[in-house]
Amino acid sequence: MREWLITITEPTIVIIDAFALFIVAFGTVEAMVSVLRVAIQKDQSRAREVWVRYGRWLVAGLTFQLASDIVETSISTDWEGIARLGAIAVIRTFLNYFLERDISERVEKKESEGS
Repeated sequence: MREWLITITEPTIVIIDAFALFIVAFGTVEAMVSVLRVAIQKDQSRAREVWVRYGRWLVAGLTFQLASDIVETSISTDWEGIARLGAIAVIRTFLNYFLERDISERVEKKESEGS
């Protein structure tokens, strides 16, 4: 029974990790292009928006990495895997908290400018 679980789980982990890598890489390229546009146009008002959007990509990538690590812990019981899972969960939680705070501040700022 355990061999069957390992046979299915290992490629699943690789697929989820590859997807997480793609998300982070794509988000990074998109952020680099956007930063260059902001720098060339000298439109610093959009810089914050670029970083918030990049943060969303990072949170998405970390979410998939977290999913991969959760699946991996189902077949591995070593403490290193559990520690990595905990570290990713903590990092993702902090990133998510600060990203949501930035988004809320941005919305409040737009509402106050519009009123």
